[in-house]
Amino acid sequence: MIRTRWLVGSLILAYAVTASAQQPTTATPIAMPPSLGEQQAQNGLPTNGQTGSVSEISESRILPNGVEIRSGRTIMRVTALRDDILRVQAAVTGGQPLTEDGSWAVLPGLREKTVAVESTSNPSTLGFRTKLLDVRIDRATARLVIADLQGNIINADALGHTTNFQNGSFRVSKTLPSDEHFFGLGDKTGPLDRREQAFSMWNTDAFGFQESTDPIYKTIPFFLSIDHGVSYGIFLDNTWRSSFDFGRSERLAYSFGSEGGPLDYYFLYGPEPKQVVEDYAYLTGAPPLPPLWSFGYQQSRYSYTPASRLREVADRLRKDKIPADVLWLDIDFQDRNRPFTVDPKTFPNMPQLLADLRAQHFHTVAITDLHVAKVPGEGYAPYDTGIAGDHFVHNPDGSVFSGVVWPGPSVFPDFTQQQSRAWWGTLYKQFVGYGFAGFWNDMNEPSVFDGPGKTMPLTTVHRIDEPGFATRTATHAEIHNLYGMQNARGTYEGVLKLNPGERPFVMTRASYSGGQRYSVTWTGDNSATWNHLRMSTSMLENLGLSGYAFAGADVGGFANSPQPALLTKWLEVAAFQPIDRDHSAKGTADHEPWVNGPEQEALVRKFINARYRLLPYLYTVAEETSRTGLPMIRPLFLEFPHANKDGHPVDLDAGGEFMFGPSLLIAPPAYPDTLDKYSLNLPGNGWYDFWTGKQLPAIPSEAELKVLFQASPDGSTMQSPAAQAAMKAINANRIQPTEEELPVYVRAGSILPMQPLVQSTEDVPQGPLQLRVYPPVGSGAACAGSIYLDDGHSFRYQQGEYLREEFTCARTADGISVKVSPQQGSFVPWWKQMEIVVYGWQQASAHASVDGQRMKAQVEATESAVRVVIPASASGVEVVLTR
Repeated sequence: MIRTRWLVGSLILAYAVTASAQQPTTATPIAMPPSLGEQQAQNGLPTNGQTGSVSEISESRILPNGVEIRSGRTIMRVTALRDDILRVQAAVTGGQPLTEDGSWAVLPGLREKTVAVESTSNPSTLGFRTKLLDVRIDRATARLVIADLQGNIINADALGHTTNFQNGSFRVSKTLPSDEHFFGLGDKTGPLDRREQAFSMWNTDAFGFQESTDPIYKTIPFFLSIDHGVSYGIFLDNTWRSSFDFGRSERLAYSFGSEGGPLDYYFLYGPEPKQVVEDYAYLTGAPPLPPLWSFGYQQSRYSYTPASRLREVADRLRKDKIPADVLWLDIDFQDRNRPFTVDPKTFPNMPQLLADLRAQHFHTVAITDLHVAKVPGEGYAPYDTGIAGDHFVHNPDGSVFSGVVWPGPSVFPDFTQQQSRAWWGTLYKQFVGYGFAGFWNDMNEPSVFDGPGKTMPLTTVHRIDEPGFATRTATHAEIHNLYGMQNARGTYEGVLKLNPGERPFVMTRASYSGGQRYSVTWTGDNSATWNHLRMSTSMLENLGLSGYAFAGADVGGFANSPQPALLTKWLEVAAFQPIDRDHSAKGTADHEPWVNGPEQEALVRKFINARYRLLPYLYTVAEETSRTGLPMIRPLFLEFPHANKDGHPVDLDAGGEFMFGPSLLIAPPAYPDTLDKYSLNLPGNGWYDFWTGKQLPAIPSEAELKVLFQASPDGSTMQSPAAQAAMKAINANRIQPTEEELPVYVRAGSILPMQPLVQSTEDVPQGPLQLRVYPPVGSGAACAGSIYLDDGHSFRYQQGEYLREEFTCARTADGISVKVSPQQGSFVPWWKQMEIVVYGWQQASAHASVDGQRMKAQVEATESAVRVVIPASASGVEVVLTR
């Protein structure tokens, strides 16, 4: 019966369909979707339809510094800039040479660098050798393989994949070994390791971002790889929207590509990860040394208004003896949210306010967003002078683009024109004259409230007038990712021109590779959650690896109000990060250190005090960063690249730990809101507790533990002294989280310079410079430290007005010797004496000699330390401590 009904129903339906098909009908018009070319034009993308691939080699050419091949309509060139840096370029040219060779990221002149190579071509491969690398291109497939001189493959194009170009876009695929790990790409969210993740590079106003949010504020298309202890990096110099897939889509390959622009990437060989980071800084520039005050504690809010509120915060910081150097003003100090204005009602005398704060040793930083209020005829100078000079971005029809941001309808400077950047810089004249010490470029992705995707339309027109580039127009699709970088550049160069004797301080939210040359940064509008506190560490580590070594996160979380314990713990951790700025959003609870009562305030003060006592060490690390690009906050693998026998990065086993410079290891729990004990992972040979000075017992290796705890019939091995000592060491490395404590450890063999406590970086420390000596563990281990000092604000250090001293120590038969090298540079330090504190001293007494002259030494048995105070000497000194 059921079958019959089904059959009848089917016949009726078939008849109805047939009958309907036989009746004449009037077709309803359908709006067909745009063609691919039309879609590209609507989105500011290339419309030239370039399609091709790098496959079988049809032509080749040997170059003095590399090779060039043709594969059909596609050309690829691989050249050596240095023995450890290669450049790979490819494009669909139809027989024409490679096009415009410009870069916003790579320093001028470096793309033309060259090193002689040895040709190694044969019937099956085309290639060359440098003093470090063997580069081969397979003639049949055009597969690029890079190996060391022993034949170990470092990086290779993926089998079965070709480098493809499709309508202006491209994609490159690389083989993915089973234990390769990836780091970098700037302040992306998620874990430290990028493996099995995929990312889009498109600067985005990402308020309220979470751990899975992508993209966010910056485009830094550089990553560092570690595979069995060997490290390399790849920098894709392409400003268009790009993407990176580290094995998320394919198990055996990772890839990167872009929707437009040149295929132009650099291969940076280590094999140590530090060398890769330094190579990237060589290409894109190390960050300039900021003023010393920027490393002090910084207090901010959206917003401190009126002026009396800012004075109140400053007074309270000084009254409660919480060291601080910087106060920030968000947009509410402005007149109707218009950049470069001051509200005369809430801030009636800005120059006097800033002068009064300077008298209290505070530096004030002002926000100067790039959206210029569109208010013709109102006497608003930024708009009037910008229109007169044709300095704003245009629509395709030639009119000035306008979008809504904080002031309402706004126009946007055309920062890819050098003359427009120079005009932008002149807008700071009044604020510099008022006494603002630094400037904050926010909202510069750019964020446009009523724009598509909360930004400019991609067809918006920019004009490029820049050395190294053809003078031409470009769509916003090409310029978007570097817009914030060029905004910060205009600010930095403008402020420097207005006040050439002082180091500019500029903070930016959005940027592109190389932006570290002009600004510091922060991780954007985070949230007041434990998860964001935890995530800030990996974001800052990856920013540091990606050039932005001077960076911070909004302490306490920008959005929402933190629990008291969360705010306290965040302030504790941030004391050991490059930029320590407490910042919060409008409508949230106050964030200042005292808001949760005297007990919490005392805890916070302890950690800020520690930061200020560590300023000689911190500033020394910062100066190293300005020369080498090595970050201040570091993954453990940067200092201990071979901590694991199989070569995998030690950070993957180390929870929330990170390095602050080369000597300090900070060890918050991986999940700071939990109460569970957690194990430390302390690589290297020996550590000391920073707070107590006590040496941590060494944990036996896995092989030693296996012998110690090997089962026996009566279990006697568990009772042996060696086994008991091993258990004690293991238990000592198990930490119970508390609100009051943050584990901090000093690497054995370190010498830390520290100073007496001050309330600001402008205060002259009263007392001796302290050298904390943490002797090495084991024979032959190194022991060293250093200090760098200058006036903290000018460029006179570049003319030799600086001080640098190196310190070393060595164990002797019955004690230890500490050597202070002769001072370098002409800067005169503040200290007249040095207090040398040697930890790990196990005797009840000590004798000291200084350059062979006997003197008294003070022993503090409670810290297992010996102290001796000596006169400072510009010519160097040796102190020998004996039992």
